[in-house]
Parts: sequence; structure tokens; C-alpha cells
Amino acid sequence: MSELTFEQMLNESFKTIRTGEIVEGKVIDVKPDQIILNIGYKADGIVSRDDYSNQPGLDLTTAVNVGDSLEVKVLQINDGEGLVRLSHKSVAMDKGNEKIKEAFENKTVLSGPVVKILAGGLSVSVEGSLVFIPASLVSDTFEKDLNKFKDQEIEFVITEFDPRKRRIIGNRKTLLVAEKAKKQEEYKKQKMLNEARKVNRKRKQNIELDKKVNHSEENLVGLSDEELDLIKRAEKIVN
Repeated sequence: MSELTFEQMLNESFKTIRTGEIVEGKVIDVKPDQIILNIGYKADGIVSRDDYSNQPGLDLTTAVNVGDSLEVKVLQINDGEGLVRLSHKSVAMDKGNEKIKEAFENKTVLSGPVVKILAGGLSVSVEGSLVFIPASLVSDTFEKDLNKFKDQEIEFVITEFDPRKRRIIGNRKTLLVAEKAKKQEEYKKQKMLNEARKVNRKRKQNIELDKKVNHSEENLVGLSDEELDLIKRAEKIVN
């Protein structure tokens, strides 16, 4: 058996990687538009700005530091310049999609920042994964200018979830409609309670009057059928 060359031994000391694999690397250099990682492979890995985040124009030197550990997905073994093309955004999107899927199945409310204003609606980030909210589902009233939502944290529910077709649709309108309906119901109940209190005060006044004039009828003297019914309904709300 022939002896291995130094280069062969060196190559065998490095791990093997494959496209689509999730690996962890250490930041060895960072520039505003790219990050260089040591991933234990014979070639270093590179994460471009676009492969790091959905945030346009992000200065990567403000996001990571040399020595930081970063979980990334292998996109391309050789990017043409001898480096391994990596994506941190893909890992975040996979995790975000899991969260969105769970919210879709359980019909729970999600929240996230509006990262982009589109011609037909809003693009919202949920842990790196993007949710599209059509303009018609942004509010329960017509919104002429969607720019006011830029960078705002908003709540919504997921009405469609198909990440393979890149179709993840959110709905903020339904939450606003439900909230207004709840407030209207609370207002009606409070109004009924206030009217019932007025009727009760009238009843007490009648009782005091009965005592003074020694009237034979009791507590409900002078109350109409409508007022008596209002008291009963109010008591059900309180109880």
C-alpha cells in the first residue's frame, strides 16, 4: 500500500459536506456585505448579505462578530471561487415555516415586523420566513397608503400555508373585525348595566316612598314590565 501524500492526509482530516446540509461554522471574517465562516471543511464558507437576512441593505458588521457561531445551510459546494456558498436565511426560514405551520393548524395569532411594502400588500417576517398580507386583508377599512406600516409590528392569522409554492398568506383584517365586535358587545352590556342601575335606583326610591305613605304594595311598585325585564337581564350578565 502506497503512503498517503500530505495533501491526501490533510483532505481526509476535513469532514465531508453535501448540498442542503445544516452545518455550524465560526465567523473568521465579516464585511458589510459578506461573512466568511470556518465550517471544518477543506474550503471556507461564505454567506452573502442576501443569504443572511431578508433585510435589504443590512450592514453585516452590525449583525455578527468574528468568533461568533452561525448555523447555516449548504447551498453550493463550490461557488466558482473555491468557497462554499452558505445561507443563514434558509435555516431561519425553515424554523419560521415550522412556527407558521403550527399557527396555521392551531389557528393562533402571529406577530412580526413589516419588512417590505409591496404593490399589492405587505411582506411580514416571522423568524426569517416571509408572510404576504394582501392589501384587502391589511385592515377592515380601505388603506390608501400602506407605507405607514413599514417596520411596524403587526398581528395576523394565517389563512393559507403552502411554502413549496411560496404561498403563505396572512390576514390582519379578521382580527380587527373581531376586536371591534368584541368592543361593541362590551359596550352593549355596559349600557344595559347602566340602565339597570337607573331602574334599581328608581325602585329604591319607590320603596322609600311606600314606607312614607304606608303603601300596601312592595318593592316593584311603579316599575313597567320593560324595566322589570331589564333588571332580570342585567342580573344574568353580572352573575
